[in-house]
Amino acid sequence: MIQIVIFASGSGTNAENIIKYFSNSQEILVTNVLCNNPIAKVFERCERLNVPCSLFEKEDFLKNDTVLHFLQQEQTDFIILAGFLWKIPKNLLKAFPNKIINIHPALLPKY
Repeated sequence: MIQIVIFASGSGTNAENIIKYFSNSQEILVTNVLCNNPIAKVFERCERLNVPCSLFEKEDFLKNDTVLHFLQQEQTDFIILAGFLWKIPKNLLKAFPNKIINIHPALLPKY
């Protein structure tokens, strides 16, 4: 079974659609949604869909391997960025080469 973790920062409509799309799949499972925004609506959507949604802190994402270890523990095969607004750190890019899909890239001209 291919295991997917979704990263989201906001309302979670894209995450919800992905979860629903794969809900009856025998080959692909959305195991978790990770979010960096404590007030994001994605938490409510995931609760309704019975998919775990976990909050993580910026330091755990950018400065240490907490998020990476979580993904490895979940035996994550692919990461889907669904409206996720942070730059992906090198440790995740190295651990998941060609396994991160950004379906909703943000246009951030300042950066």
